[in-house]
Amino acid sequence: MALNAFHYGVNAVCFEKAGRKYGMICSWATQVDYDKIVLLLGAQSVTGKNIAKGDVIGVSVLSVGQEAVANQLGFGHSDEVAKLAGLAYTAEGSAILISGASVTMVVEVLDVLHLPGIEEDSLVYGLIKTYTQSDAPMLSLQDLR
Repeated sequence: MALNAFHYGVNAVCFEKAGRKYGMICSWATQVDYDKIVLLLGAQSVTGKNIAKGDVIGVSVLSVGQEAVANQLGFGHSDEVAKLAGLAYTAEGSAILISGASVTMVVEVLDVLHLPGIEEDSLVYGLIKTYTQSDAPMLSLQDLR
C-alpha cells in the first residue's frame, strides 16, 4: 500500500519475560486516551507473540540521534539476537526503557486483540502506568530512510 497518511514514530517495545529480554521497533503506535495506547505488532514479531494480557512492557519513543538504537532493535528476532546488547536502558520490573528516549512509558497490557482483516497481527491495548518526557525531538520513521 502506498498511502502514508500519518507521521510514524520510532517506538521501542521492550520487556523481560521468563528470563529472556525482548525488543522491537513499532511504528504503528498511538495514544488513544490520556492514559491508554495501542500498538499494532506484526505476526512475524517474536516480541509481539510473547506479549500477553497482564504483562508490563516498556515503550520508548526514540529521539533524534538514536538511529543506531532503532536499527539494532529493528532487525532480527529476539529469540535469535540479543537485541539489547550494548544499549543503555533501565528496567522497571519487567518493563525495559531505552535511555535518552524522548518519552518512556511503563505500560500494563490490558488486552491483545486479533481483529478481522489483521487476525495474524496483535493489537496491543495498554494502560500507561508511568511515563517520563524530555525535550528531545522524537525520531521519525522517515528519518531512518
